[in-house]
Amino acid sequence: MWSSRYRPMQVSDMVGNEESRSVAVKWLAQWRTGTKPLLLVGPPGTGKTTMAFLLARQFGYDVVGLNASDVRNKARINQILEPVLGNVAVTGQKTMIFIDEVDGIHGRGDYGGSAALADILRKSAAVPIILAANRDSADKMKPIKKAATTITFKRIPPRLMQAYLEKVQGDRIWEAEEFGEQTVGELDRDLLYRIVSRSGGDIRSMMNLAQSMSTGIEPQTEIPVEGLTTEQAINAFFEADTVERAGEILRRMQADPREKIGAFYSAVISNKNISPRDAAFCLEVLSESDMLYGRILRTQNWRLLRYLNGLLIRMHGRKGGGGRIRYVQYNLPFPVLTRIRSDRIKIRALADDLCKILHVSASTFASIYMPYMLYCMRADPSVMAAVTSDRDDGSNHADIIRKEIGRLPG
Repeated sequence: MWSSRYRPMQVSDMVGNEESRSVAVKWLAQWRTGTKPLLLVGPPGTGKTTMAFLLARQFGYDVVGLNASDVRNKARINQILEPVLGNVAVTGQKTMIFIDEVDGIHGRGDYGGSAALADILRKSAAVPIILAANRDSADKMKPIKKAATTITFKRIPPRLMQAYLEKVQGDRIWEAEEFGEQTVGELDRDLLYRIVSRSGGDIRSMMNLAQSMSTGIEPQTEIPVEGLTTEQAINAFFEADTVERAGEILRRMQADPREKIGAFYSAVISNKNISPRDAAFCLEVLSESDMLYGRILRTQNWRLLRYLNGLLIRMHGRKGGGGRIRYVQYNLPFPVLTRIRSDRIKIRALADDLCKILHVSASTFASIYMPYMLYCMRADPSVMAAVTSDRDDGSNHADIIRKEIGRLPG
């Protein structure tokens, strides 16, 4: 890959964000125990990760690299970081911790992950700590920002992007001449301009695009993935001409897994013209995705998150009437939302009461036992009378049971 082969070898080889790079170099040069960690914030492809590893190389540090999936919860954070924080060396060199994608610690799913990470950052670590995030506006980032010194990385200006790409092309020509090889896929000036324009300030995207075009392969879409809103990302997914492009959009979509599933649900459920068959298929996929994420939250096995996009990609190619599915925020009328919320509370109370009698969990009762119980009550009113009789606490489940029986098919 060109993005790896022609990656800068030292900080001075990088392009763009000169002031931010200078501040980062000064931070590590003057680092002492007690110095606040460094938080690099900026869009993908602006050099944050490269900067962290080049800083470590320049100052002779061995890097312990982590990402958001490694620091999802408090126990995992302490297990990984505590042994390192007090050790100056791991492999005979000075040690530096680099945590990438810290903005990927999602909401309630991290079970204390962001708070635990902030607690560690506030301690006087014996090693430098650098963090990277695409965005720092979410509430979960506030305690991390307070505990760190923030440096912002901006998108690379087009003139610097083109200069860098021209340098890479010069290096390729020199390599070919040095080893007596023929240069393949030389990029003319017009093509260079197109590549730079389509990359949107993302140097990694530019290098990947340039490598593809140098072999005569041009991506089908002109839409850059980074920086898309949820609406744009969902629409781009269903508009993608290939499964590969749709998969790339899923991987680069900046959204909490729950938000991602919810956004697809909104698109499917709000499309009135989608065929019943396609709607049923998409909802089945979203149900499986939701169950997967629920299992991840229960078990805290975040390695399973890698399978989420593999489930969602199955919806690619499904269409609504008159064209592809489009994103629409699904908003129910307030009275309907109120009734749904009220029914949910009543069903939960019913499950909490009866699960104790059957010695099962409330979720097991609601999903497995309750449907059979409703059929028995419809067939034999005496069963319903026994269950709905007033209890010691004054509760009575007759209303919600009658409503659920009325919804039974047949």
